[in-house]
Amino acid sequence: QVQLQESGPGLVKPSQTLSLTCTVSGGSITTNYYYWSWIRQPPGKGLEWMGAIAYSGSTYYSPSLKSRTSISRDTSKNQFTLQLSSVTPEDTAVYYCAGGDYYSGSYYYDYWGQGTQVTVSS
Repeated sequence: QVQLQESGPGLVKPSQTLSLTCTVSGGSITTNYYYWSWIRQPPGKGLEWMGAIAYSGSTYYSPSLKSRTSISRDTSKNQFTLQLSSVTPEDTAVYYCAGGDYYSGSYYYDYWGQGTQVTVSS
């Protein structure tokens, strides 16, 4: 049974880099055909896919966030991380990590973390 859990600071100052870690248990982030994504939901808005790292280590990013986003992994710890640079208050959101498959241009998530609130404020 795969479980995901986000961790990181809940408050980040503007212009700083937001760093979050997703710890995966019950499965491996190197499992074939699985993609591990970061998704966020600003207050009152819908879910926004930010990017993903595949089982192979390849990364993919939302065009709107690519310039500020970096996703990496530590296979020895079964973790993958999100770094979002130059944050503004508009980056305030609940951040989720999720795992699933990618097919025909879409992701199909089988596993979700509970989400973690991140507020960008001075």
